[in-house]
Amino acid sequence: MFVAVYRWRVKPGYEAKFREGWLKVTDAVYQMYGSLGSRLHRDADGSWVAYAQWPDEAAWREAWQSQRPIADPEGYAMLKDSVETCYELAEPVMKLTVLEDRLKSQPYSNYEVTP
Repeated sequence: MFVAVYRWRVKPGYEAKFREGWLKVTDAVYQMYGSLGSRLHRDADGSWVAYAQWPDEAAWREAWQSQRPIADPEGYAMLKDSVETCYELAEPVMKLTVLEDRLKSQPYSNYEVTP
């Protein structure tokens, strides 16, 4: 599995527009180009961080070839309008190959909170 990590500074007041655009683009990339989805986060410094999972780096590279159509032009325009101009939308800050994957979506069923 391959992961691309992205970071942006969203303009004040554009947070909802950015999230909507991110949802549109992420869903379209999943449906059109074979990604495994993405998660959006907010960092303590106020920046927005997303990581996108792909079956492998080759699939990610193929999806971002310049001759391919933009997955969701409206969503992409929303993103572009929402971020500070110094941030490149499509350039990841990290490209990672997953070696082990122990991430879960639910806690272990016998997990108990102890004081």
